[in-house]
Amino acid sequence: MTQNISTRSWIELGLLGLIWGGVFLATRIALDEISVLHAVAHRLIWAAAVLWGVVLWKGYPIPRRPRIWLALLVMGALNNIIPFTLLSWAQLSIESGLTAIFNASTALFGVAVAAAFLSDERLNLRKALGVGVGFAGVILAIGPEAITKLDLRSLAQLAALAATLSYAFAGVWARKFLSDLTPQVAATGMVTASALVMLPLSWMMDGPLPLMMGAATWAAVLYYALVATALAYLLYYRILAAAGSGNLMLVTLIIPPVAICLGAWLRNESIPPLAYFGLGLLALGLLILDGRLFKRRSI
Repeated sequence: MTQNISTRSWIELGLLGLIWGGVFLATRIALDEISVLHAVAHRLIWAAAVLWGVVLWKGYPIPRRPRIWLALLVMGALNNIIPFTLLSWAQLSIESGLTAIFNASTALFGVAVAAAFLSDERLNLRKALGVGVGFAGVILAIGPEAITKLDLRSLAQLAALAATLSYAFAGVWARKFLSDLTPQVAATGMVTASALVMLPLSWMMDGPLPLMMGAATWAAVLYYALVATALAYLLYYRILAAAGSGNLMLVTLIIPPVAICLGAWLRNESIPPLAYFGLGLLALGLLILDGRLFKRRSI
């Protein structure tokens, strides 16, 4: 629900946007030295360690039923393993800023998937309009060349979109099977389950987890694991409790410009001009979904 938002929540919302906007650059820096699977494994392992520290410090009850941990494992696959891997692989072929634009479509997929699987999330005219406008922006960001030819860049863009679809299904899964857990415990459980999968998987595919890495790689890994995953999850739920999910969705409007600017500044990246128009349409779609444009007139 959209509700009034305090100055403190605005500041925290902006901070979360900056943090998540920087994760794309950090991931790309790490990928200069380590593999995609190792990058994801590093992110999950160190984030899980920090989140467990918070859970134990706060004394949150730890779930013990196998059914809950199975649900957390599925949640980890949908919300961590699949999207982190797909987005990281996509960044090998497309710019950080463009990846962030596709990632911003998570809210669009979330509304569409929720409408399909949750009885209390049906599409109304405003939601349908927002999703339609937003997806038009996504198509524009992909560009006509992706439709006429299927190359590695096109596949990378599709992978980034598939990651956002996985996030959407994760939201539905959490509503159905994890609503009884506190958000901090749910986040810790899914990240832990994901790490326990990714560590052996990355070892089998790419060898032992690399620890002898350059300073830039370690800085990138620690940033996206500790700051952009562990700290960001805690900040995310704090804003959610204080400002509501409607206001929290606005963070998706902050992330792409941050990622685009950082990519251009530190890696000399430039995205196609059509992607900027696509971002504009995507932002308009998100604002329609948010409902502020129709505050005085409901449609």
